[in-house]
Amino acid sequence: MLLADAEQRARDAGCALMQLTSDRQRETAHKFYETAGYTPSHTGFKKPLFADE
Repeated sequence: MLLADAEQRARDAGCALMQLTSDRQRETAHKFYETAGYTPSHTGFKKPLFADE
C-alpha cells in the first residue's frame, strides 16, 4: 500500500518514473520490488570521503 500511494503521488506530481535503491544483498527486498512491478536496471557506485565511513 505504501508503494502504491507513493506511485500515485508521483503520478499526480507529473513524474514518469519511479526509481528505488536497495543494497545488493537484500534479496528478499529485491523479490518484493520485482513482485510490485519494478525491474533491476543498473549498478550504483559509492565512495566514502572520510576514513571512518
